[in-house]
Amino acid sequence: MNSIHENQPEDTHEDLRGLDAVAKIQEIVGKSPNCFFSTMAPNGTTDTRPMNVRQVDEHGNLWFLSSCESHKNEELSALPTVELYFQASTHSDFLHLKGRATISRDHSKIEELWEPAIRTWFTEGKDDPRITVIQVEPVEGYYWDTKHGNAIAGIKILIGAAIGKTLDDSIEGTLKV
Repeated sequence: MNSIHENQPEDTHEDLRGLDAVAKIQEIVGKSPNCFFSTMAPNGTTDTRPMNVRQVDEHGNLWFLSSCESHKNEELSALPTVELYFQASTHSDFLHLKGRATISRDHSKIEELWEPAIRTWFTEGKDDPRITVIQVEPVEGYYWDTKHGNAIAGIKILIGAAIGKTLDDSIEGTLKV
C-alpha cells in the first residue's frame, strides 16, 4: 500500500537568511567568481558586462576592481544599484543578487584584492591611478542549486526517468543577508 506522501514532490524550496545566505553566496561565487554585472545607464537601459569577484567577505559583500574611467563607475556614481548573475555549472549553482555598490580608492583593499594577472588591465600595478574598488552589498537575491551536488542530482534524474517518478534534487529560494 502506498502512503499519501509517496506521490508528493520533494520539498525544493528553502529561503536563506543571515549567515546561511552569506554561506550560499560564498559557495556559489567560490565555484564561479565571474558574473554578469548590470548597472543602469543614464538613458534608462541596463548595461551588463562580465566582471570578476575578487572576494566575498564574511558579511556577504562582493568586492571588485574597476577602472575609474569605465562606464560602469560612471553609472554607479549616478545610481549605485546593481544586479549580479552567476552560473557555476550547467545544471546548478545559479545565483542572482540585487545590491548597492560603493566605489572607493581604498589602497589597503586594493592591496588585499590584487594579483599579478590584474596588471593586464592596470598596467602600473597596484598603484595605477585608475584603479578603484567596488563593494557590492547584497540587498536580496535568489539561488537555484542542488541539495546533494551534481553527481547525486544526475543519478536521481536517471533513476526517476527509469521508474517514472520525480526524484528532484534541486533546491531554490530567496536570500536575505
